[in-house]
Amino acid sequence: MRAVVIHAAKDLRLDPVTIGQPGQGEVRVRIERGGICGSDLHYYQHGCIGTIVLKQPMTLGHEVAGVIEAVGASVQSVKIGDRVAVSPSRPCGNCRYCQGGQQMHCLNMRFYGSAMPFPHIQGAFQEAIVADASQCHIMPAGVSLGDAALCEPFAVCLHAVRRAGSLLGQRVLVTGAGPIGILCLVAAKLAGAAEVVVTDIADTALSHAKNFGADAVINTMKNADGLRPFARDKGQFDVLLECSGNQQALVSAFDVVRPQGVIVQVGLGGSFTIPINVLVAKEFELRGTFRFHEEFGLAAQLIGSRRVNLSALITSTLPFERAVEAFELAGDKSRSMKVQLAFA
Repeated sequence: MRAVVIHAAKDLRLDPVTIGQPGQGEVRVRIERGGICGSDLHYYQHGCIGTIVLKQPMTLGHEVAGVIEAVGASVQSVKIGDRVAVSPSRPCGNCRYCQGGQQMHCLNMRFYGSAMPFPHIQGAFQEAIVADASQCHIMPAGVSLGDAALCEPFAVCLHAVRRAGSLLGQRVLVTGAGPIGILCLVAAKLAGAAEVVVTDIADTALSHAKNFGADAVINTMKNADGLRPFARDKGQFDVLLECSGNQQALVSAFDVVRPQGVIVQVGLGGSFTIPINVLVAKEFELRGTFRFHEEFGLAAQLIGSRRVNLSALITSTLPFERAVEAFELAGDKSRSMKVQLAFA
């Protein structure tokens, strides 16, 4: 078997790996589609994500879907031939956070393709993986495995929207119209937001946002005053979903979020300097959001039932043998939204 392995910044290789047989409660999945995430791009471009530094070769990838090709003892939830979306999250279930229902903060988390612990947790960009059966969510025959591989980023956004609290009837601003921003837009609409405005500095990204139901889009590079009408009466937005990971996007939005509004920082951007006096005076609630847990099952249900159709988010699919080309394409936001690798 072959895997897409990062050795250092800009050093991406196809390396041989050995895939064992599934044990008790496990399955082997033949991977067919894998989406390139922003974190994968950080490892490829920089060899790190902020302070999380690559210290050894690591298989990338955590947005994957495939077909069950072998099952271990006692597995009843899936069978050979089932088409599944695979959650990359494997919390231990025993630590204080797992026991308290905060599995995304598990002290012993094994999340695919993460250099956070050492030795690193190997990812799922390989021709087959052995996973726990509980990680696998069956997808209907009419849903492509490309769409199934979108369950992971959609779960991230469902969790982010959940962190915002009730959005029923709320006015929401989404800053950053990359894949996560688009999926946060979709999740906010599903949660009952009355209006969602999306900003970015690229017209191509904003056109995707418009196609996915944004009520208005603003190119803040071309129209620096585009948000100004929303600043009246101390701000018109109830909730900000900041998806760009850009300090300027966050700080600029302070003028248009109403007092006691909720700000959910979704995008990762290293250290920020923010006007703490404004945050205090307007009594903002600044909240973080990190990964997901039960939201993965909800994402699979929503995509599998076609309650949401996210196919248009996938702009390119390349054979995994052309992984370097795919990563370069994924890093060019003028040409791509979500780039996926095809393993079969």
